[in-house]
Amino acid sequence: MSKVYTPTQQTPVSVYDHKLKQAQWASDEVAVEVPVALVYNYISHAVMMATPTDLEDFAVGFSLTEEIVQTVDEIEHIHVHYGEQGITVRLQINDDRFEALKSRRRNLVGRTGCGLCGAETLKQAIRPVMPVKAPKVSHDAINLALESIRSQQQLNQSTGATHAVAWCDLTGQIIDIREDVGRHNALDKLVGHLARNAINTEAGFVLVTSRASYEMVQKSCFAGIGCLVAISAPTSLAIELAQQAGLLLIGFARGYKQVIYNTPHQPGLLDRVI
Repeated sequence: MSKVYTPTQQTPVSVYDHKLKQAQWASDEVAVEVPVALVYNYISHAVMMATPTDLEDFAVGFSLTEEIVQTVDEIEHIHVHYGEQGITVRLQINDDRFEALKSRRRNLVGRTGCGLCGAETLKQAIRPVMPVKAPKVSHDAINLALESIRSQQQLNQSTGATHAVAWCDLTGQIIDIREDVGRHNALDKLVGHLARNAINTEAGFVLVTSRASYEMVQKSCFAGIGCLVAISAPTSLAIELAQQAGLLLIGFARGYKQVIYNTPHQPGLLDRVI
């Protein structure tokens, strides 16, 4: 019988009140983090630590953003197996993609928040980004998305331990959202969902409840997403990659303030930052 995995679990804890100087037993809901193995044509390629939800989306998004496949149509079959020690996602990809994967194959174990684990060379780690078309995104649209994203983070409301990545239309309405203990896992889940449903990635923007690290920019560009908005800061490499790709990169999006780090075709947008 397959093991049943849930995104959260109850854990007994001792809550200490320093003011009353006493402790009491309670139950805390925590986010589940499990190893997820990605196997291509019966050869294991990666093991990522992830939240056990939306795993087919995750596998498709990872395959696209890691350039294992170029289109979702090159994935012929996906099967998720729930084992005692973790979860295995088996993907059957076409022969050309599999031969290309074997020629550059690398094994990696991805810790939470890690995007470089297992890269054998600098070239593998910092891949050239795909050029993207940056949409015109208003401050009002970003503010609307910020106002509504917290209420849609169901896992984080329960546990306080997950990141969210939301796909927003150009008015700021949140269309889809994915959560995971790893921010890049959450983005891969969203990218997989967008690809599987043939959603036009030029018709909106991504909002992330994390910093905009280099791999978030890299993955966004490989998915054809032209605008990345983060509630925290970008890194220097994220800014550099955004400039190379033509990605609209916005950080510190909190309340009614945003900091624009790269604006490909909206120079006036910088003048409207408050």
